[in-house]
Amino acid sequence: MQPNDITFFRRFQDDILAGRKTITLRDDAESHFKAGDILRVGRYEDDGYFCTIEVLATSRITLDTLTEWHAQQENMTLAELRRVITDIYPGQTVYHVIEFKCLHENNEQV
Repeated sequence: MQPNDITFFRRFQDDILAGRKTITLRDDAESHFKAGDILRVGRYEDDGYFCTIEVLATSRITLDTLTEWHAQQENMTLAELRRVITDIYPGQTVYHVIEFKCLHENNEQV
C-alpha cells in the first residue's frame, strides 16, 4: 500500500470530494509542495486514503492577510477560518497556501 502524501481532518473529506474545499493552509513542515504535484490524500485520524489531488499553486500568507476568498475556498467564513487555523497551528502567523483540485476518489487506483 502506498503512503499518503498529505492528510486532512476527517471533517474536511466531504468538502474536498465535492470540490467545496480547494485550498489548505499549512505550516513550514508542508511547504515543499509545488504546482503540478500529484498527491495521495489521507484522513489525519486514521491515515485512510480517500482521494488524489493535483496542486495548482502555492503561496505564503499571514493570518492578518487572509481574505474572504481564502475562506470561501476553505468552505468557511473568514472568522471560522481564522479560528480553525489558529487551533491547528497555535502561535503561528505565517502559512503556506496550497491550491488544489481533486482528481480521483478512493475507488480509483492511482
